[in-house]
Amino acid sequence: MAQLSDDCFEADGGLIPVEEALARLEARLSTIVGAESITLDSAAGRILAADITSDRAVPPHDNSAVDGYAVYFDDLDADGETRLPVAGRVAAGHPLNGPAQRGTAVRIFTGAPIPDGAAGPDGVAGPDGAAGPDTVLMQEDCRAEEHNGQTHVVIPAGISRGANRRDEGEDVARGQVILRAGQRLRPQDIGLAASIGRADFSVYEKLTVGVLSTGDEVYEPGAAAPAGGIYDANRHALTALLSDLGCAVRDYGIVADDADRIGAALTRAAEECDAIVSTAGMSVGDEDHLADAIARLGTLHFWKVAIKPGRPVAFGQIGDTPFIGLPGNPAAMMVTFLRLARPALLRLGGATDVAPRLYQVRAGFTHSKKERRREYVRVCLAPGDDGVLVANKHPRSGAGVLTSMVESEGLVELPEDMTQLTPGTMVSFLPFTEVAR
Repeated sequence: MAQLSDDCFEADGGLIPVEEALARLEARLSTIVGAESITLDSAAGRILAADITSDRAVPPHDNSAVDGYAVYFDDLDADGETRLPVAGRVAAGHPLNGPAQRGTAVRIFTGAPIPDGAAGPDGVAGPDGAAGPDTVLMQEDCRAEEHNGQTHVVIPAGISRGANRRDEGEDVARGQVILRAGQRLRPQDIGLAASIGRADFSVYEKLTVGVLSTGDEVYEPGAAAPAGGIYDANRHALTALLSDLGCAVRDYGIVADDADRIGAALTRAAEECDAIVSTAGMSVGDEDHLADAIARLGTLHFWKVAIKPGRPVAFGQIGDTPFIGLPGNPAAMMVTFLRLARPALLRLGGATDVAPRLYQVRAGFTHSKKERRREYVRVCLAPGDDGVLVANKHPRSGAGVLTSMVESEGLVELPEDMTQLTPGTMVSFLPFTEVAR
């Protein structure tokens, strides 16, 4: 009697490896959206369409890093205290009115510009060629004294030349490219653009992605679901994933398992959107019509990937509109979106760095897998006795177990050539935070 399979991924004929799928996506996809100008307050998560080059230095002048006193280092006694008259006051936004003279100290506050030096007879700044005070003392290291109506500051020995000052251009040099086209703007990027005075810049338009689910058994949340009916978790999770990517989502709802209706929905979405992402209907059952519809209406570049969970993943196009078909099981849908669809959509939207970064952690579990298939195991992390993070497998690993995604912190990636994982092995970990905005 033939042995029946209890592994829905056992029949690996025609499957392509994950790396090949990613390579095919990279080879066929490029930016398909135009550019637009936006302001700083709407830039979060957008993808730059042109480099940003600074036309000014940051900081724009030498300035003090502390509250204290600016002095010429060569005026200081290397072996004992130095007593200097305070000959001015400089605050942020209020530079000294005139040059700072040798043999004096200037009261200065954090962020205030370092004063210029006085020009000598030869026209050089400072009587000894000094450009200005070059050292700042913290106020708590000094003491102020009054003598005949004049404030003096007493400075201890031991300060280093150039202490507590920040040079012009220390952060950004004039003419420096500070942000590159193709990068997705984070809060720190927006702050950096603001620091050089840029109020607006060019970004790629939002990628418009059409979303649909298929299945006679699928119902919209809030509606009554009959016996055998399920609620459409996939489409709503997918919409959230796409919104998090900065895409503009166009929802085509739930389409019945009918070849004509699926074809009509895909045709409409191809006309109205930059890309299409669907869930379910990608398997080989009699009621799974999506792959046939794509092949009929356009081109199907690949259909099945050697990945678990999520083997039935498709990439094709209808006319010039890319199509990505994801599995119907919700955990599988999310895993394949994160590893395959997400980088593809980022590339279509103009991004250049699309691959998520994986981190090395120690496996805290045993796991057997088939060769020639890449697997993603849902895990949580905990510190080991030596401080190294240990990945612990979620107790339920079914492709339809959405709670396992909620209760996990990320995915451990097991390569194709591995068949047996033992505790203590270092593995690659993809945190869910790495694939969130």
